[in-house]
Amino acid sequence: MSAAVHPQLVVRLPAWRSRVMLALLLAWFAALAGRALYLQGLHNDFLQQKGESRYSRVIELHPTRGRIVDRNNEPLAISTPVESVAASPADVDATPEQVKRLARLLETDAAELRRKLADSKREFLYLKRQLPPEQAARVVALGIPGVFLQREYRRYYPAGEVTAHLIGFTDVDGHGQEALELAFERQLAGAAGSRRVIRDRLGQIVEDVESIRTPQDGATLRLSIDAKIQYLAYRELKAAVAAHRARAGGIVVLDALSGEVLAMANAPSFNPNNRGRLDPRRTRNRAVTDLFEPGSTLKPFTVAAALEAGTVSPESVIQTAPGQLTIGDRTIHDVYPLGALTVAQVIQKSSNIGAAKMALGLKPETLWTLFHQVGFGVPPRSGFPGEVSGKLRTAASWRPIEQATMAYGHGISMSLLQLARAYLIFAGDGELRSVTLVRREAPAEALRVISPATAQAVRHMLELAVQPGGTAPRAQIAGYRIAGKTGTARKLEGRGYATDKYVSSFVGLAPASSPRLIVAVMIDEPSAGRYYGGAVAAPAFSQVMAGALRLLAVAPDAPVDNVVLPPPGAPEIKEEV
Repeated sequence: MSAAVHPQLVVRLPAWRSRVMLALLLAWFAALAGRALYLQGLHNDFLQQKGESRYSRVIELHPTRGRIVDRNNEPLAISTPVESVAASPADVDATPEQVKRLARLLETDAAELRRKLADSKREFLYLKRQLPPEQAARVVALGIPGVFLQREYRRYYPAGEVTAHLIGFTDVDGHGQEALELAFERQLAGAAGSRRVIRDRLGQIVEDVESIRTPQDGATLRLSIDAKIQYLAYRELKAAVAAHRARAGGIVVLDALSGEVLAMANAPSFNPNNRGRLDPRRTRNRAVTDLFEPGSTLKPFTVAAALEAGTVSPESVIQTAPGQLTIGDRTIHDVYPLGALTVAQVIQKSSNIGAAKMALGLKPETLWTLFHQVGFGVPPRSGFPGEVSGKLRTAASWRPIEQATMAYGHGISMSLLQLARAYLIFAGDGELRSVTLVRREAPAEALRVISPATAQAVRHMLELAVQPGGTAPRAQIAGYRIAGKTGTARKLEGRGYATDKYVSSFVGLAPASSPRLIVAVMIDEPSAGRYYGGAVAAPAFSQVMAGALRLLAVAPDAPVDNVVLPPPGAPEIKEEV
């Protein structure tokens, strides 16, 4: 017989409670079913956003940087596709061994790489930019989820060091850093675009969802430069700097008809395609950014001012004996006594005393006005970044000794481009044009500075300077009449002039009968024993001018046997200021 259960120990639940619980459970399941229907059928944006947040990415589309070409459409700067290694840290799933192997391939520290990949808040970061194709292929072979290749463009310069100072270079992001790459950044860069894509767990794009913004490629920049003349100019300048063991050198070639720069080079140069060990001191374009005292290459402008003022004529005689001229407590010298000289012979023999006496016969404002009109003391406005204006003090501040020394290029400074441009007045029968590094489709307006008669008279004097008896017979070219002027200036050092440091220069134009080209050469601190402009800079001028005239098919204006060099043992016509 079983024991009886005490009535107070029996639990009796009301029937309504079970019904309420059942109703609550059914309501809960109904709510879940309704929510699922709402999210999956009626309002599925939420789930799509969650999914896209894991696999959808907005990537930037890099525009192709515009090409830089010469006047004949020869490429001077182009952009080539390369691969960079990137990662999406939130998607990275790599073993410690894979991270070590990746670090070795990227030549980076494994701990630093691990730290970067652990930053899950970042959706995108570069691990290594612009890899060689074989290195990029080995990275892909690791198969690390979240690590992928990103297509970029690397700037390449076909001419290398030949155009380095002129073209400049870009940084790793493709932004111009120097020279014309910097000056025309807006035109060359274009505008970036973007698109939305779906990546898989390996970081590879599996679906192109939409284009958000179409990239705009950069425009092509067509320069006034002639690549063949540029190569010729650089080759001869480099050879001259090496032969004379000079500190540096520069050269500018101008089209005398249009003012276009056909070549501009510096030595020493650098390779813009290999910037791993780039020396910043080598990147500046000395022909535009560096100042120097031009020395005797300025004497033609003093003569032109005196001719225009009517104080002298080409046949006027100036007494330069006894080879020195004292002004106040300063004395001006010629290298050796020259005696009585005509104005033309002052240029031919490069007499400092003759030039100084002509300058002192003018009002300071008259000389200053001509210097200013040809562009001394103001930037040449070529469009090149960092171009200098030079130093030309106001005429009111000139002392007599300063007026005398400026007549032969001391106490005034300019860039090589400014000096070359100023010689346009002698090539263009007194008219001056602006210079440009971009090809012109129409001639630039010209400013009348001196009369045609004065320009032609000075041009004839410059022809005498390259003949025997002048300072630059080595500037002659077979088949062409040459007009030009040497310069040999002591360099400023401290508060005075160095006794053993010179700037040797030569500026010339050809054919002298109807000038087509102007070439200016500057050699800084030649140290191989010879330093006169006629011995150091003139031969480089001759080689460049001869080659450029042939390349442009300029007709000769003299017999092929017109070159007459001084006989062996003949004394060299020297100059020094």
